[in-house]
Amino acid sequence: MRTPPGGTAAVRPGPPAPPPGDADTAVLRALRKIRVPQTQRNRELALLIFAFAINGAAVMLVQLGAAGEIDPKFLYYLGVLTALALALHITLRIVARDADPFVVPIGTVLTGLGLAEIYRIDVAKHLHGWAAFSIRQLAWAGIALVGAMLLVVLLRNYRVLFRYTYIFGFVGILLLLLPIVPGLGTDANADVWVSLGFFSFQPGELAKICLAIFFAGYLVRTRDALTSVGTRFLGFTWPRARELGPLLVVWLVSLGIIVMQRDLGTGLLIFGMFVAMLYIATGKTSWVLMGVVLAVGGAFLASRVLPYVQGRFTNWLDAFNPALMDGSSFQLVNGIFGMAQGGLIGTGLGQGRPYLTPLSQSDYIFPSLGEEIGLIGLFAILVLYMVFTSRGLRVGLNGQDDFGKLLAVGVSFTIALQVFIMVGGVTRLIPLTGLTTPFLAAGGSSLVANWLIVAILLRISDAVRSRPRVVIG
Repeated sequence: MRTPPGGTAAVRPGPPAPPPGDADTAVLRALRKIRVPQTQRNRELALLIFAFAINGAAVMLVQLGAAGEIDPKFLYYLGVLTALALALHITLRIVARDADPFVVPIGTVLTGLGLAEIYRIDVAKHLHGWAAFSIRQLAWAGIALVGAMLLVVLLRNYRVLFRYTYIFGFVGILLLLLPIVPGLGTDANADVWVSLGFFSFQPGELAKICLAIFFAGYLVRTRDALTSVGTRFLGFTWPRARELGPLLVVWLVSLGIIVMQRDLGTGLLIFGMFVAMLYIATGKTSWVLMGVVLAVGGAFLASRVLPYVQGRFTNWLDAFNPALMDGSSFQLVNGIFGMAQGGLIGTGLGQGRPYLTPLSQSDYIFPSLGEEIGLIGLFAILVLYMVFTSRGLRVGLNGQDDFGKLLAVGVSFTIALQVFIMVGGVTRLIPLTGLTTPFLAAGGSSLVANWLIVAILLRISDAVRSRPRVVIG
């Protein structure tokens, strides 16, 4: 630029400097731009391709083992489910690029393995069309994936859920009470189903999500009171009597579910979830000890008073009694015999006889898989559940706010506890309850609820990862 004679050079105004308060925000945005893009999503895509291969191979092995030929029709249906999983992946690339890359592939492969085994049982029972459990499970899987996509897109900031803490608590309790409303409940062994005429669902599956949100919001608001100084005894700091109220209320609600709905599993699940979240919120081991004492005491009391619970304990302790094997423990013993028949490596997909066990496609999906993929296959499935839970716990513990931390830990622990209750029940480690094995078992309500949990974890993990820590100096 030329300088005019006797003058000074003209200076063009540059871009305005950012306000001092926005300096950190500008640095964070610059760091996000120079980061390698879509690293998490590329890892997720590779795992998804592997999951698709496993699911497709499982269905084809079932067809070859059970029918001796490959039926492309069901593979086409499975392809639609694969397309929806890819759509969820693309959605994450657009709106949640830093979300955890493991939870979607794990949920996909578990859902696919469950579908393959359910399809195997349908083939043995000659079930076709809408009467087949596998077709209905495919439809529910599609609904679940679409619901997960919608939640990821609409729930841009999961912290908004904190504003509606008590509304979610009210909705959760209302959902738990629906099965005992005259005209809505069904004539099942436990009052956990609601029939709307054209379809039935388990409101308790959605209630556990609503109650997890309520517990997280409630504990954030009352944590200071719950962590106040108490009495030191036996090496632990025990809370004061007036702070035991929330724990006792949830314990009584859980017992009420067991008494009114004859649903031992949901009562244990809700109480266990609350105790776990209470421990994360306060860091006090004494809460866990009191929770265990209350759970054991409540189970013992129910086993002595309620015939339904007493029957569960009798089948657990004396399952191989000939007087019971022809009746109430027939299902449990058959499942154990099926897993024993599978041995270490299994009979092969499509070559066992899991259909001999009642409810082999739902309550006893784990023994059904054990018969055909063996102990090694069951261990692989349990490892997948462990990885899923650990990723959820990691997301929670790395969270930047208390609400997100408690919510992620709560829903992850719910999946882990549900697996423990079901696997422990069918293997006689604990009394059998009426829950479903997450992602695997036939049941639309459970599948939708579990994929909504996946969506919540994706949103929380994206918020955690998208705010990198900056170290200056």
